[in-house]
Amino acid sequence: MKRFYEKVDVAEVDGGWQVTLDGRGIKTVKGAPQIAPSHALAKALAREWEDQPEELDPARFILRDQVDFAIDIIAPDPAETINTLLGFAETDTLCYRADPEEPLYARQHEIWEPLLTALEASAGVQFTRVSGIMHKPQPETTLVKLRARLKSEDAFTLSALQAMASLSASLSIALLALTDEADHEALWDAASLEEEWQAQLWGRDYEAEERRAKRRADFLSAVAFVRLARS
Repeated sequence: MKRFYEKVDVAEVDGGWQVTLDGRGIKTVKGAPQIAPSHALAKALAREWEDQPEELDPARFILRDQVDFAIDIIAPDPAETINTLLGFAETDTLCYRADPEEPLYARQHEIWEPLLTALEASAGVQFTRVSGIMHKPQPETTLVKLRARLKSEDAFTLSALQAMASLSASLSIALLALTDEADHEALWDAASLEEEWQAQLWGRDYEAEERRAKRRADFLSAVAFVRLARS
């Protein structure tokens, strides 16, 4: 599609801020007004439109897609997204470790244990650690508290959490990424610890590295999105 607009702006509206193209407010894929909860996010959305070439490139609408997902999919039924996120808690990467006699276990414990302990302290929960690949359920009290925590989040935060948890295979990583003191690069490194371990042992595959770089970029984009939405 050719670029069909000249002026991109941001207007304050009921409920937040909306990008306008030649004075007309943007809508979501499903036709709802695309209203951002913060001026910072709206300005970032406007930059996506401003930076488009003459032939519109949908791949450049990274923030727009997350906003649409929050408004069109999550807001009408947040329970479905919350259930999905709790599934990542049940199989959280940080909880599943190698057998204690394996060298990988020591590295997992070194990197993962401080992160998991920090989340347990802040959220008032307790995770079950598992050695090996056999599934073990997390305590029901932990899942109840996590559900209550997720219910308190808005659709935009849940959108970012789903993206981060999916990419990292960890609700713990996603929740830790919301904290003010989070080192997001370190969190991604922790999430991809096992892949990096295998690459160091057996060598790097170009296509696998490309895929990992793309997932890293998507993770950091979700981080940027939620920081803008909550600013």
